[in-house]
Amino acid sequence: MGFNYKKSITFRLAQTAKACRARSGAHLSRIGLHPGQEAVLKTLADSDGLSMSELALALGVQPPTVTKMVTRMSAQGLLTRRAADTDGRLARVYLTEEGRERVELIDRAWKRLEREALTGLDDKDRKRLRKLLRAVERNLVATAGKDADLDDEIDSEASAVAEDEPVVPITVSEPAA
Repeated sequence: MGFNYKKSITFRLAQTAKACRARSGAHLSRIGLHPGQEAVLKTLADSDGLSMSELALALGVQPPTVTKMVTRMSAQGLLTRRAADTDGRLARVYLTEEGRERVELIDRAWKRLEREALTGLDDKDRKRLRKLLRAVERNLVATAGKDADLDDEIDSEASAVAEDEPVVPITVSEPAA
């Protein structure tokens, strides 16, 4: 019998992440945002005036993705791009007043999502869950650089499985004439 992925923790985690993103998207759409835009606004609320590359690094995305997001959000009046004082070739991104107001709405939406997601869990369970999720995240981040070793590991696991499987002879009979 094969691996029952539906009973695995990582499957449950992926399904939970999908459900969380869907609920988050519903809350964000009520305040005129798309998923991902809230992270841009929150990052700038913490550190306004980042360069495009600094913003990409903080968000963990590629610079072209940030360029597209900032362009759209600037058109919505949430952000503004200005040339840096020291280097006119460097663009810095700032929140507008409308962007700052949305940050407050984002905080309320996140609090609502947190209440929805954790209904029925007491404070002890919530604290434990947060700790466990941080540990899972650290594990995944730590192994991200080891992808080259993964191919060898998968190959050796496949070989081990193949060696453990019994060999079943196949007989071919001639069709009756």
